[in-house]
Amino acid sequence: MRFSKVQLRVPYRFDNRDSLQVYAVYATEIDCPEGETSLDWMLLTTEIVEDLETAIKILRWYTYRWRVEDFHKIFKSGCQCEHYRLAAEGMKTLLGFLSVCAVELLQVTYLHRNQPDAPAVEVLSPLQIQVLKARFPKSPPVLTVAWAIESIAFLGGYLEHRRKSPIGIQVLWRGWSNLHNLCQGWLLAQINT
Repeated sequence: MRFSKVQLRVPYRFDNRDSLQVYAVYATEIDCPEGETSLDWMLLTTEIVEDLETAIKILRWYTYRWRVEDFHKIFKSGCQCEHYRLAAEGMKTLLGFLSVCAVELLQVTYLHRNQPDAPAVEVLSPLQIQVLKARFPKSPPVLTVAWAIESIAFLGGYLEHRRKSPIGIQVLWRGWSNLHNLCQGWLLAQINT
């Protein structure tokens, strides 16, 4: 890993022609798997990088970029935040609510990818598990994150014959929304019994 202060020239079309001072962090992957090409990253930042510790921090921040990209994909595609037309205050409230939903979906998709055999209680409440077990009576003996996500996807319209294709964000969002509705109905039914 190397780092250095650099000056970038401003394009000619801008009035302010002062150069822009940034820091370049250059990282090369070591111990790359055999037969693979090593990664080389050149990152530019306005953060001051004067030691290796800060350069490593900048590199770590960049690795979070993919999670941020996933969050925005869920926020826009799953939550469909751009489809709502509300006044400013109402929109702020809605976006706050949808952000929480997007983070929940991001967490469950992350766990589904990385820890599919983790217990379902990692992503679902006891009530949600109870509702899914009632909706899908042929549940496996051990309830895992994979089972939970696939069950939610089925609630969202995921088709059995497409089982090999990955579960999409919109299907997962619809399933998540339907699960919340089923839980509300379950609670209302218990109050009235």
